[in-house]
Amino acid sequence: MQWRVVFDFEIEFSNGGGLQGQDFRLDIPGEQIGDGDLAAFLVRDLRLLMVETVRILRKRVVVEPHKRAAELSWG
Repeated sequence: MQWRVVFDFEIEFSNGGGLQGQDFRLDIPGEQIGDGDLAAFLVRDLRLLMVETVRILRKRVVVEPHKRAAELSWG
């Protein structure tokens, strides 16, 4: 079984500006994930730099096939 998390987020950058997402989907390794781990996955997945804060506003885990290659590293 494969899981994805569907969530809204707000990101603020240390050099100004920000980024928002609604109903964003991200592959996760298990059936649950904490907000801190989800924020770290998001920043790494989007390859963002100079991130000051990440707020996870809403999330739900769904069973869906992963959209990426199996070699994706969760560490």
